[in-house]
Amino acid sequence: MFKNKEYVLTVIKEKGFTKAAERLFVSQPSLSASIKRIEEKIGVPIFDRSSNPISLTEVGQEYLKYALEIEEKERDFSRYVADHTNLLKGTIKLGGSSFFSSFVLPDMISEFNKKHPKINFEIYEDSTKNLMNALTLGNLDLVIDNAVPDDDNIISKVYTSERLLLAVPKRFAVNDKLKKYRMTAEDVKSDLHLQDGLSVGLDKFQEENFVLLHHENDTGKRAEKLFKKYGITPRVIFHLDQQVTAYNVSCTGMGISFVSDTLVKRIGASPDVCYYKLPDKSTVRNIYFYHKKNHYLSLSARNFIDYNTK
Repeated sequence: MFKNKEYVLTVIKEKGFTKAAERLFVSQPSLSASIKRIEEKIGVPIFDRSSNPISLTEVGQEYLKYALEIEEKERDFSRYVADHTNLLKGTIKLGGSSFFSSFVLPDMISEFNKKHPKINFEIYEDSTKNLMNALTLGNLDLVIDNAVPDDDNIISKVYTSERLLLAVPKRFAVNDKLKKYRMTAEDVKSDLHLQDGLSVGLDKFQEENFVLLHHENDTGKRAEKLFKKYGITPRVIFHLDQQVTAYNVSCTGMGISFVSDTLVKRIGASPDVCYYKLPDKSTVRNIYFYHKKNHYLSLSARNFIDYNTK
């Protein structure tokens, strides 16, 4: 009954028989007959054909769940066979936010390909939530991120650690009061911010405008906890999805953002921003490689992780 499961999956994806038949390069009567045979083997309908668009019956929903699991196991087996027949060849599907996809993964891939030129990469850029969902579904091999997912099916390995800093527009008057603590991008790149004695409390900036990330983002969560710790109700002019976007807004002089030293070191940092180190332990976090538990991880992907976590 799962022999032609791709027919069922395509009808679900395309929300109808007509588009599904076009995608599968078969006639609609032929597609309908194939699905009818599957339903006859099961003994009950998979699709509720009275709804528009077509929908799944209760049995159909269970069929979908098992069909997706079988499809994932087939992909796992293909990776397993590829490892034994094409050592260190194949494709690795990598996911990351806009920052990691633009400024971290390209260098990683370039260095790795110097040693393993036969491995191809596909980069998928999206939010942390969507990337983790794709990883759980088996549509990605690896995700690089600084979040800590609450999912026992996800395995993590530390790539490196980073520290969150405040990116403060240079035109803000508060910078004149904090000359002892303010840093340039070059200071951060030379790791001056890792030295003792340069920390300044978040309360020094409580009268300023902020550009924050949404709560779903790890940076947004940490910022919320810091404001709560200091008893501050921030004046937020924007809530955004991506750290790079928040940083770019700070560069225009509109508000303070929380940025990682990884970003400052990788991106063409603006001279119109000053940086400050906070004394709080919660500003230090790890960046991880994530992959799915009980999911066959190809030899290529395992080597990529090992190469970058030595």
